[in-house]
Amino acid sequence: MDFCSIASGSSGNCIFAGTDHTGILIDAGISGKRITAGLHAIDRKPEELDGILITHEHIDHIKGLGVLARKYGIPVYSSAGTIRTMLEGEMLGRVDASLFHQVEADRSFCIKDMEIHPFRVSHDAAEPFAYRMQHQDKSVAVATDLGYYDDYIVENLRGLDAVLIESNHDVNMLQVGTYPYYLKQRILGKKGHLSNDNAGKLLGEILHDNLKSVLLGHLSKENNYEALAFATVCAEITLGDNPFKAEDFPITIAKREEPSALLAV
Repeated sequence: MDFCSIASGSSGNCIFAGTDHTGILIDAGISGKRITAGLHAIDRKPEELDGILITHEHIDHIKGLGVLARKYGIPVYSSAGTIRTMLEGEMLGRVDASLFHQVEADRSFCIKDMEIHPFRVSHDAAEPFAYRMQHQDKSVAVATDLGYYDDYIVENLRGLDAVLIESNHDVNMLQVGTYPYYLKQRILGKKGHLSNDNAGKLLGEILHDNLKSVLLGHLSKENNYEALAFATVCAEITLGDNPFKAEDFPITIAKREEPSALLAV
């Protein structure tokens, strides 16, 4: 499988996963022009996409969805709550409702030769999902916008070949920063975002000998920075109650404005 972050951060998210015969996006939260450029950078084309998985309806995950769906007729897959909220809102513009396909948490489905497993996450959205993608014996997952993790999340992220996981904020930066109190509480709450510390702790639960790549994504522009996210996550892994050290794995930051290197797992 191929796996690539086209963009990841509080200002927009779009991830590509593909096989030799199938290509999908997980979210389309940047402009259609940037998504197209990102796909071209990895030798793919938007007109070749077989589907777009939407995690939830916030603008940093659907900004370019309307343009792509209208221009290329790409099927869109998401939860019933997310689809309803998107179609009732104004962010997508006019899109053919028949392009939207409802999927259910914990019920896998296939797009051509790729099996996709949606699972629930806790976020302040209508019905948010994360997604695990599998082809033959290879699997990757994208898990962002989760206020906390539990055994259910851990089980859905076990045995992966690559993962993009949220490392949104540094708790101290957020607490002393300029955000209003209600927003700080939202981000820190159980329907908010995963901190650097908790990202490292979650990784400590799912690391295994055959994990080939970890991408840290959805970094806050105001309450985090790349070196801090990387250092904090690595420290949590190395000092945590697990048999691994951070240097045992390739851990990189998914860039805000540019595609990451294409991973072949």
